[in-house]
Amino acid sequence: MLAAKTTRMITFPNAKINLGLDIVEKRPDGYHNLETIFYPIPLCDILEITTTTSTDAPAYSFTMHNAVFDGSDDDNLVIKAYKALAADHKLPKVEISLYKHIPTGAGLGGGSADAAFALKMLNDIAGLGLTSEQLRGYASRIGADCAFFIDNTPAYATGIGDILTPTPCSINGYYLVLVKPAIHISTKDAYALVTPQKPQEALTEIAQRPVNEWKGAMKNDFEKSIFAKHPAMEKVKEQLYSLGAIYASMSGSGSSFFGIFKDEQDVERMKTLFPGMFCWCKKM
Repeated sequence: MLAAKTTRMITFPNAKINLGLDIVEKRPDGYHNLETIFYPIPLCDILEITTTTSTDAPAYSFTMHNAVFDGSDDDNLVIKAYKALAADHKLPKVEISLYKHIPTGAGLGGGSADAAFALKMLNDIAGLGLTSEQLRGYASRIGADCAFFIDNTPAYATGIGDILTPTPCSINGYYLVLVKPAIHISTKDAYALVTPQKPQEALTEIAQRPVNEWKGAMKNDFEKSIFAKHPAMEKVKEQLYSLGAIYASMSGSGSSFFGIFKDEQDVERMKTLFPGMFCWCKKM
């Protein structure tokens, strides 16, 4: 008997940060319209998909490493991506392994990135020939920010984060420090505490200024209410500025923060300064 043939593909779904975030208005459906800039960063998970023609194999299997998922495998966004494509296209049987490095519940879009990259991988593996526009359509069904990771370039996001317009802003050459406190922020609660309002100046205009002019102009509307409830989180942002960040902000609805620095930063030093917190540094 011939052995079942397999195809193995590995890719590296990356995180994003929000360069500012304005909650503009509450919608009739209960969601909120927002304006933000999604910016990709090279903090990555590892996603591996292996196909098999074995008749004994299930349609799919899923294993996640280095994290605990609160729910069944079928609730994971990667499996939702598989099922979304499988509903319309013939897919091979697959074994999916996800190695988490992006912190969960951090406002970094890790789950959405995993799902978007899974869509792209399955498109390639199955030879579906779907365009980026078609893949964005599938991604938008899975999560509001999922479509961003299909093209994976800086984008101005409106609506619920699903209407994307490419934007030329850049932090290349700067050093990015990411810090995540061991505090969980419920996205639902974060939105409930915000009072929507139109920004005085569009994020796209602020983002075109030099990075050292962002402080005081660019903001994250979630910070005010979340800091009131979790004062320790505000101290993280303040410490990033005290260390020399030219701009610092919470990403999304938290609980991670990033600081943009002109000079190189050492991750081991950051771990000492932010004990018990996830710390990551990288030249952009």
